Amino acid sequence: MTGPQPENSETLQTLVVRLAGARALVVGDAMLDRFVYGRVERISPEAPIPVLSVEAERAMPGGAGNVARNLAALGAGVVFLSVVGDDEAGAALVRAFDDHPGIEARLTRAANRITTVKTRFVAMSQQVLRADSETTAALDAAEGAALVASLEGALKSCDVLVLSDYGKGVLTPAVTAAAIAAARAAKIPVVVDPKGRDYARYAGASVVTPNRKELAEATATPASNDGEIVAAARGLAAAHGLGAVVVTRAQDGMSVVTESDVHHLKAEAREVFDVSGAGDTVVATLACALGAGASLADAARLANSAAGIVVGKVGTAVVHRDELASALREHELSAIEAKLAGRERAAEIAEGWRARGLKVGFTNGCFDLLHPGHVALLARARALCDRLVVGLNSDASVRRLKGEGRPVQPDIARATVLAALGTVDLVTIFEEDTPQALIEALKPDLLVKGGDYKVADIVGADFVQAQGGRVEIVDIVPGFSTTGTIAKLGPKAAQT
Repeated sequence: MTGPQPENSETLQTLVVRLAGARALVVGDAMLDRFVYGRVERISPEAPIPVLSVEAERAMPGGAGNVARNLAALGAGVVFLSVVGDDEAGAALVRAFDDHPGIEARLTRAANRITTVKTRFVAMSQQVLRADSETTAALDAAEGAALVASLEGALKSCDVLVLSDYGKGVLTPAVTAAAIAAARAAKIPVVVDPKGRDYARYAGASVVTPNRKELAEATATPASNDGEIVAAARGLAAAHGLGAVVVTRAQDGMSVVTESDVHHLKAEAREVFDVSGAGDTVVATLACALGAGASLADAARLANSAAGIVVGKVGTAVVHRDELASALREHELSAIEAKLAGRERAAEIAEGWRARGLKVGFTNGCFDLLHPGHVALLARARALCDRLVVGLNSDASVRRLKGEGRPVQPDIARATVLAALGTVDLVTIFEEDTPQALIEALKPDLLVKGGDYKVADIVGADFVQAQGGRVEIVDIVPGFSTTGTIAKLGPKAAQT
C-alpha cells in the first residue's frame, strides 16, 4: 500500500474477529451458477471440439447471491432481496439458499421473468465453455416499488447496504436511487458493484467497485497505470458525488481512491485457478468490514487479502472467516521476516530509502526481555525519521557485555519481536561489542540513543555527524530494566 496509513488503523486480525457482528442487506440480480465438471480426453468426430466426460455437477447461488454467500461465510448476518423467475431455476435458487442458514433470502417469484442461469463446463480446473440463459428486462414500476418497500424495512436492522448490479434488470435507476437515498437517510454506507457506463444511477453511493476496464469505459479515459486510474476515479467520483472508488486491477491488486487519499494494494494471490466470483468476494469483504465499523483503508486491505484467497479456488467460491484469519497470520509472519536482514542487505535497503528521499534513523541495543521503556524509545526514535533501523547485539555480544546467563532470549527471538513492532522498519544483528562498523555500513541520517549520555560518548556519533547527519538523545522511561526484571524473577524463574 502506498500513501499514509490511517492513524487509527487497527490490526486486520482484530478486524476479522469483528466481522461476525456486522449485518448486511444485499440487493441485486440473483442467478443460479451451475458447474459441470469432467475430463477431456478426445476430440469429437462430429466437429473439432473437445468432448467433456461429465463426472460431477454442482449448483449454487451466483451473482448478487454469491455476494450474500461471501458475507455469510465471513460471519455476517445477511438479508438478500431479489426478483427471479417463476420457473425451475428460480425454485432451485430458492432451495439453494436453504443450505445457507446465515442468509435470509427474500426472493420474489415473477411470472414475467426467467431466472438467470450460468452453466460453466470445467475440465481439469479450466473452464472450456460457459452457457447463459437470462433476461435483462427491467422490473416494472410495481415490482420496483415493492422491492424498495422491502428494502426500506430491512435497512432498519442492517449496518451496510450492498447493491450488486449484474445488468439483469433488478436494479433499475429508480430502485437504485431509492435504495441509496434510504441508506443515506439511515446513515448506512452503500457499496455498489456497478455495471455499464452510466454511473449517474449510483450517485451518492459511499463506494463503487469497478474493475479497470469498467472504469475506463465509464469515464471514456485511459486507466492503464496508477496515474490514469487515480485521475479517472476522481473524475468519476466528482461527477456523481461518490465517496470513494475502489478499482480492482486483477494481477495488479487494487486502488483505493478518495478525494484526498490514494492507496495502491498489491495482489496477494500465490496461484490463480479461477477468477469466477472474485469481484463478489471483494465487494462482500469490503462491505462487511465497513459494516463492522472499519476505515475504508482497512476494509480494502482485508478485501485484497480475501481476493488473494478466492482466486486460488475452483468455481464460484467463498472465503470463510477462519481462512482469512489464517492467511493474515501467514502474511504478518512473512512481513516480519522481511524486516530481518544481514549487514550488507541492510545497507542496500538503507541506501534505497535514501535514494527515495527518506530519512534513515538508527538505534541499537540488546533488547533482552522487551519492556515499555524499549517500546517508548523506539517510538520516539521512529517519530524523528522516516525509516528506523535497529542494530541488535548478537548472543555472543550480549554475553560479553552482560555476563553469563544473558541474553535470556536468543538473538533471532529478540529480532523477531522487534520486527513485529510497527515503529521498527528493519532489524540487523551485529557481532561486535559496539555498533560502530554497522553504523559506518548503514550511514544513517540520524543516530538515536536513550539515556543520560553526552554526544561525544555515543558510539558512532562522530561518524554520523561527519556525514552530515545528526545525533539525538531521548529520555528513557524510568522504572523499567531487563536486569531488574530478571532479578525479580529470581534464580529459579531465570532457569525455566
